[in-house]
Amino acid sequence: MITFSRRHALKIGAASMGATLFAQPAAALVKIVVTGGDFEPMPIGIPTFSSVDPQLGSELTQIVIDNLRRSGLFAPYPAEQMPLKIGDVNQSPEFGAWRQLGADALVMGTVQRTGGQIRADVRLWDVVAGQEGFGRSFAADENNKRRVAHIMSDAIYKTLTGEDGYFDTRIVYVAESGPKANRTKRLAIMDQDGANNRFLTDGGSIVLTPRFSPNGNLLSYMNFSGDVPQIYLLDLSTGQQQRVADFGKMTLSPRFSPDGSNLAFSVTTGADTNLYLMNLQQRKPMQLTSGASINTSPSFSPDGQRIAFESDRGGSQQIYVMSAQGGGAQRVSFGDGRYSTPVWSPKGDLLAFTKQKDGQFHIGTMRPDGSGERVLASSYLMEGPTWAPNGRVLMYFKDPGGDSGPQLYTIDVWGRNEQRIKTPTYASDPTWSPLLG
Repeated sequence: MITFSRRHALKIGAASMGATLFAQPAAALVKIVVTGGDFEPMPIGIPTFSSVDPQLGSELTQIVIDNLRRSGLFAPYPAEQMPLKIGDVNQSPEFGAWRQLGADALVMGTVQRTGGQIRADVRLWDVVAGQEGFGRSFAADENNKRRVAHIMSDAIYKTLTGEDGYFDTRIVYVAESGPKANRTKRLAIMDQDGANNRFLTDGGSIVLTPRFSPNGNLLSYMNFSGDVPQIYLLDLSTGQQQRVADFGKMTLSPRFSPDGSNLAFSVTTGADTNLYLMNLQQRKPMQLTSGASINTSPSFSPDGQRIAFESDRGGSQQIYVMSAQGGGAQRVSFGDGRYSTPVWSPKGDLLAFTKQKDGQFHIGTMRPDGSGERVLASSYLMEGPTWAPNGRVLMYFKDPGGDSGPQLYTIDVWGRNEQRIKTPTYASDPTWSPLLG
C-alpha cells in the first residue's frame, strides 16, 4: 500500500522565479490522502485569470487547469459551475459560495505583459479554512509564456501536496516517421504536456535511448551513424554533438550518474554485453560486470551508490542491483515473466520496470529489494518507463501493433489516470527532464 499525503501546510517561501506578494498564515486545514486507487481528486476552483489581454489570461488559466487535472489529484470545476467567472487577485473570495459548491481550494490570478516578460500575480486559498495559502508573483520570458502557467501549477501542486510538482519540465523522445519497415528516428523535445515540440537531430542516422543529464543541459543517446552504434552526447544549449569514445564495438544504454560526472553504459563483445562506468572528464572506462551474459540498462540510485540493471546471467532476463563500483550483484525480480529496463525513482523508494508475461508487456514498480511489486499498465507492446522528477508519475510508450506505431503515455504510481501525451509523429524512448528551475 502506497500512501501519499497532501498537506496544505503552507511551508512555501519565495518562489525561485518570483517574490512574495502577501502574508502567509501559519497553517490551514485541507488534507488529502491517497491510498492505492481509492481516491477522490480535490475539487478546486480556478476562475479565468484577469488580464488586459483576455485571450492571454484565458490561455494561461487553461494550461494550469489542464496540468492539475492531468495529475489526477485535482478536479477543477467547469467554468459554468463556478460562482465567479473571472478572478480578482486583490480581493478576498466569498468563501460561502465556494463552500456551497464543494470546493476545497481556490486560485485567483492576474496576468500582464511587462518588460519582455509575462508576469502572473496569484493567490491560492484554502476554502475550508477560509485562509490564504500563498500570494506570489511568477514570471517568464514572453517568448515562452506557457512556462508561467507551468511554474504556477508547480507552486499550487507543492502547496497542496507537500511535494514538488513536475509541470515545468521537458520530455525528449525518439520521433518516428515513415513506413514501419524503414522508420526515420530523430530526437525531439517538447514540454511535458506535448507543447513546443521541435526536432533535435535531422534523421540522418537512427537514434535510440536518449537520457537527460541531472542538470538537464546534456543528453546521452545511442547513435547508429557509422559502422558500429556508439554513444553520443548532445549539448541542448548549443546543439553540439560529440561521440563519447570510440570502442570499436557496439555501445548502448547510456545513463548519467546523479552528479553528472559519470556515464554508465554497455559494450557488446561477440555474444556478451557488459556494463562499464566512465568519468566524462577522464574518459577512461572501468568494466563493472563480466562473464558470458547480457548485462545492460544501468540505472543509478539517487545517492549514486548502487546500480540497477537487467541481466540474463541466471538463464532469463531479470533485474539485479550492485554497487556502483561493480562487484557482486543481487537479483531483485522474482515474479513470473522476464524483467527489463529498471529505472530508479528520484525518491529512491521504487524501481520502475518493463515485464513480459503471457504474451503481454507490463509497466510496473517494485521496491529496490524486489518487494511490493505492482503492475500499473499492460498492453500488446509497451516499455521504456521514465520518472517525473517528483517520483509520482511515469511516462512510457506503447505500440498497438499492426500498421500503427508507438505513442507516449503517462500514469501515476498507483496505476491510475493513464493518459496519452500527443506528439506530431509516432514516439518512443521518452526521457523526463529535471525541473527547469
